[in-house]
Amino acid sequence: MISASRIKDLSERMKQEFKFFKTLTDEECTAFLSFCEDRQVSSGGTLWNEGDTDNYAAFLISGKLGIKKKTAFKGKYMIVGTFDKGTVVGELCLLTDQARSVTAVVLESAVLVQLSSMDFERLIAEHPMLGLKLLKHIFIITSKRLNGSYKRIASIF
Repeated sequence: MISASRIKDLSERMKQEFKFFKTLTDEECTAFLSFCEDRQVSSGGTLWNEGDTDNYAAFLISGKLGIKKKTAFKGKYMIVGTFDKGTVVGELCLLTDQARSVTAVVLESAVLVQLSSMDFERLIAEHPMLGLKLLKHIFIITSKRLNGSYKRIASIF
């Protein structure tokens, strides 16, 4: 659970870094953060590994993350994305019970807010309009990323 003073600080920082949170009222942002966990991870740390079953999304307030995927060669990975502050990662795990399909590593020390799938369901039950806004935001992000993937794949051929 995040303290009230930390929620105020995080709310201000999230409104600076995320387009989505700029659209929320102070009350909505506070409500959202009351369902989250605050986390700081040093450079070189790992948020999750491919195959993990922990279902949470991470909202990156500061730092940089790398997303990597195992290759056919044992112990070898391919970086499939890098993400800076103002980005959400792991969002698909809020909506599915599937294992992680990638590994998330911390490239630059990060401050982030985590929302678990269980807390996301509680948020939707207690604040349905806020949950709907967050779902729409996640859908838009996922659509943009999928379109970007299509373009990268098409450029190979």
